[in-house]
Amino acid sequence: MPRRHDPGRRQRIIDAAIRVVGRGGIAALSHRTVAAEADVPLGSTTYHFATLDELLVAALRQANEGFAEVMAAHPALADPAADLAGELARVLGEWLAGDRTGVELEYELYLAALRRPALRPVAAEWADGVAEVLARRVDPVTARAVVALMDGICLQVLLTGTAYDEGYAREVLGRVLGRTATGG
Repeated sequence: MPRRHDPGRRQRIIDAAIRVVGRGGIAALSHRTVAAEADVPLGSTTYHFATLDELLVAALRQANEGFAEVMAAHPALADPAADLAGELARVLGEWLAGDRTGVELEYELYLAALRRPALRPVAAEWADGVAEVLARRVDPVTARAVVALMDGICLQVLLTGTAYDEGYAREVLGRVLGRTATGG
C-alpha cells in the first residue's frame, strides 16, 4: 500500500501533546495518549518523535511562542522614550489575563526542564529570547535580571492564585531597571 502523504500530521501530534499536557499534566503524556488525541496511528507519533522528550521539546518550543507573540505585539518595548517598566508590566498583565490554562501549560513545560535535561536548551531559548528583546534597551546583565524577576512574578501569580498586580510589577521592574515606576 502506498504511503499516505500527510504534511500536517507532525503539527497535529504536537498540538495533541499540548492538549494532553494541558488536561492531565506531563504525567498523562504518552505516545498512546497523544496518538489517540491526534487521531493518528500510534506509529505516527513514534515516527515523528522517537522519544517523549523529543515530543516535549517540540511542545515547549511551540508553547514558548505564546509569550513571544505577546512581546512582539508591544513595539514600545523597543522605544527608548517609552517607560520600559510600565510596558513590561502591561505585557505580563496581558499574558496572565489571557488563557490561564495556556499560561499554566507553558510554565509546566518550562519547569519540566528541571527533571528532563533535553528540555533545558528550549527553556533557555525562552529566557534568551526575552533577554535579547530587553537588551535593546538595557545592558545584558540587567536584561537577565529582568527576565528572572518577570519569571518570579508569573510563578507567584500562578502558584498562589493571587491576582496580578500591575502596579506592583511596574514598581519592582522599575527598581531593577534603576528608574522610578514612572520611568523617570
